[in-house]
Amino acid sequence: MENKKVTVIIISILIIIILVLGLTFAYLRTELSGSEQIVKVGTLDLVLNETSEGISLNNAIGLSDSKGMSTTPSTFELKNNGNKAVDYIIYLDDNTIGDNDTRIDDKYLKYNLNKNGEDSGASLLTSIGSNPNRILDMGTIEGGGTNKYSLNLWISDEVDGNYSGQVFSGKLRVEVSQERVKPNEPILDDNMIAVRYNGNNWVKTDLDNNWYNYDEGKWANAVTVSSATRDVYKNADVGTEISMDDIETMWVWIPRYSYSIGSEDGTNYYGKQGDYLDSSPTQVLPGEIDIKFVSTNTKDRGTARYVVSDGIQDNNYYTPDAFTFGDEELSGIWVGKFETSSSNPSAEYGGGNTTELDAMIKPNVTSWRYINVSNAFNVGLKMNDDGNRYGFSNNVDTHMMKNSEWAIVAYLSQSKYGKLGNKNFTGANKEIYQNKSNQYITACSYGVPSNNDIDYGCQYTYDIDINGTGASTTGTIYGVYDMNGGAWEYVMGNYNDVIGGSGFTTMLASKYYDKYTNDNVSVACNGNECLSHSLSETAGWYNDSRMMVSEEYPWMIRGGFFYGTGSGIFHYGISENAMGGSDWGSFRLVVTIR
Repeated sequence: MENKKVTVIIISILIIIILVLGLTFAYLRTELSGSEQIVKVGTLDLVLNETSEGISLNNAIGLSDSKGMSTTPSTFELKNNGNKAVDYIIYLDDNTIGDNDTRIDDKYLKYNLNKNGEDSGASLLTSIGSNPNRILDMGTIEGGGTNKYSLNLWISDEVDGNYSGQVFSGKLRVEVSQERVKPNEPILDDNMIAVRYNGNNWVKTDLDNNWYNYDEGKWANAVTVSSATRDVYKNADVGTEISMDDIETMWVWIPRYSYSIGSEDGTNYYGKQGDYLDSSPTQVLPGEIDIKFVSTNTKDRGTARYVVSDGIQDNNYYTPDAFTFGDEELSGIWVGKFETSSSNPSAEYGGGNTTELDAMIKPNVTSWRYINVSNAFNVGLKMNDDGNRYGFSNNVDTHMMKNSEWAIVAYLSQSKYGKLGNKNFTGANKEIYQNKSNQYITACSYGVPSNNDIDYGCQYTYDIDINGTGASTTGTIYGVYDMNGGAWEYVMGNYNDVIGGSGFTTMLASKYYDKYTNDNVSVACNGNECLSHSLSETAGWYNDSRMMVSEEYPWMIRGGFFYGTGSGIFHYGISENAMGGSDWGSFRLVVTIR
């Protein structure tokens, strides 16, 4: 069905706090405007029921947290009687108060929200935002699902001040939207095998919810195996271990989405604070990029930014350019899980400047370096030649990663579905941990997002929980690695069709590279800002350095660690050797399936 969105006041809960100077109690009274209201959006019914008499407290002035949480709560339900999942946000808005009344400051009030039996804990009302955007809860309700809530609200005994005679009047508001809230199902080529991690090894999985769950940072993974073992694994039972010795390439699915980047202060667009940061977003510690998964029928062309206090609207979303490949709209792409290695990783530079070797994508091996842009691109193209070793069919296009394709991995990582949304990491550790291996071993982690200009060995392998998985785009083993540190990676981002020393003799079909017509990022896309390319929009995030391609240095590099230049997933730049290959330059591969 068409995407629809509706904002309504489902039910008003009028809470009046009367504080009389000299008395030792406050009385909170709840007046209801109705016992049940229903929102209908197509086949969707969303019901908010008031199931109690509301908040009623006696002798409650200056309550401790433990006493406040034990007061009689107001209870309600959010119920999806339809058969489609919906996104929702529950706000606690201000209600109109009398002309002669003074509104009590949020800093005097505390609340606890219990959702499905789990308390949020005692928090000042100011902690959920200034008026009119107090968000009590947000998330997704599956078809047929119900959330049960109870809300305690009390006056804190930790605050000082004269609030006698002041009042608080509030109402619940629910905003629901029926978008495509689940990611597009990954498309597998005939000989790709869906896998999951069982805690020790990668195993074959069936194509159900055990394969992936983007809400939990579990992005879909797939592998190709050697031709000698392919039939064995394809016919094997679900749960069969797939030996790393037999795996030749590993891939991660990036589903089609639209995004918008919020501003908390109305000026700087560093993302929103949301549920995942303890402080207001800054350039050094940016916040959440809003993501909604969309079908191939959706190609939003909105502003790609919004002011958080105004709320996000449909015209704020932008569908990244990377999901358009030539004249085809993609439901998603497969990206190499690690930097590319070669079929002879023990060769000098892990492969060197040649196309005679075959590409591999595996952890704990030397990445393929000292290869110019042309050869790296051709290594990717030959992966789907007739009779290729991976078993790829004619429905597959394999190619070297474009800059815009790098960007969609970075943006998804900085969303609730990526490492930013992983609650196992806080503060500065939201940034992807760095690979500092001076041997350029793929998937290594230093265990922190440091930018020190020192080379290290491989402190943690990719499968070590937290210290190792923190180097992935999800903070789990299911993300993409080597996007902060490791070797620099050449991406197919080019300045104005300048070939330079890349090795090409003519420029490629336009679908294989991003063309930038100006070295000023604010006008680099034919006089406009390059939305969705992780250039101006995310410039300097996590203190990552940036340098735009130019006529002298026309090919772009991303991500790698080299002597403390501010590397990271949002870094972009060039190098003096970028036109002819270098001993520390690698590349990454992408698969699209028609």
